[in-house]
Amino acid sequence: MAVDEAEFASSYWGQAPLLSTRDHLAAGFEDLFSLEAADELLSRRGLRTPFIRIARDGRIVDSARYTGSGGVGAAVRDQVSDDRVLALFLDGHTIVLQGLHRLWPPLIDLTGALSTELGHPVQVNAYITPSSSTGFSAHYDVHDVFVLQIAGEKQWRIHEPVHPDPLRNQPWTDRSGDVAERAAQPPCIDTVLRPGDALYLPRGYLHEAEALGGVSVHLTIGVHPVTRYTLVEALTAIAADEPALRSSLAVGLDLTDPADLEDELAATIDALVSRLRRVSPGEVAARLAGRTVDGNRPAPLGPLAQAAALSELSAATVLTARDHLRHALRVDGDELVLVLADRSLRLPVSVEKAVRALLDGAPIRVRDLPGLDEADALVLAHRLVREGVAVLEPDPPGSAGHEPR
Repeated sequence: MAVDEAEFASSYWGQAPLLSTRDHLAAGFEDLFSLEAADELLSRRGLRTPFIRIARDGRIVDSARYTGSGGVGAAVRDQVSDDRVLALFLDGHTIVLQGLHRLWPPLIDLTGALSTELGHPVQVNAYITPSSSTGFSAHYDVHDVFVLQIAGEKQWRIHEPVHPDPLRNQPWTDRSGDVAERAAQPPCIDTVLRPGDALYLPRGYLHEAEALGGVSVHLTIGVHPVTRYTLVEALTAIAADEPALRSSLAVGLDLTDPADLEDELAATIDALVSRLRRVSPGEVAARLAGRTVDGNRPAPLGPLAQAAALSELSAATVLTARDHLRHALRVDGDELVLVLADRSLRLPVSVEKAVRALLDGAPIRVRDLPGLDEADALVLAHRLVREGVAVLEPDPPGSAGHEPR
């Protein structure tokens, strides 16, 4: 970026756009994506909806126009037909490849690391636009984006928000009139992105882009920020435990009459404030535990390789926490609860030291898991690998391998 991480975090994150040309960056983005990568996805990978959209001038094309059956042995009817995509692209349509953080290995790795570093879920789309075409008219996103120009050139026009910091349930279509009016005014940024350039846009900033003089490809890395409204939602859930806030309103109350509502509203506010003043950070953290880990998937683990390694599990085997695994850990009586994105694991509280040592991230041999004898360490290692919490990395014969604890 054109600034260091500390300045970005304090002066730009969620506040202002930032343009970084290739001169500001250590390298380009050729290792992340390319026109050849897009062609491979469109023609050789059995791509299906909704991993693709096609649009022109802001209008989405019915997927029936570019999908069909994969033929004998693959008769799934929503697979991309590369010849139909070609025809639409030649007619000036933009191809949008969605969810590339689940499809393309370099972007899987990038989003895992970025989500871990930022603490917010991350997604990636690619926009492939023919010459002199605009895929989408001026609009805003409800998430922050990093735009990475991969190929060709694209003119970007950025306008100040009409609704700063929109939430996920506040899309630009709710304010389409204001958006059109603001887009007709002079932009705050009017620039051409070339390969290797990057642009950061906080959610809410209006933007539209037009390909110039050739096919343009750019990635949008969408960052879905966890907001203070997320804390409000957690507080609302906590407030539901307060009996005074669950009591029924008076019989015959006219909710449309301010005079009728006045006393009940005052009592409700008093009860709510009283409850919120007693809320602890621990209560809120417990409410958010499941939600905050349900973001990006952890790093790929290779099921077959792990199954093979597990069959040779020994006390000397090296165990490592799965990269980018979001989790929460708490003690519940005589059980240790490990909260994952899609489930919770309940383990004996006696393994707490061992689990915490593993989740610290450094490689550790099974026999060195603290607080356990060898037999119990093997049982715990087997369970955590089976559940996808940890991965096994046995040292090859004659190899020094890792330098585990």
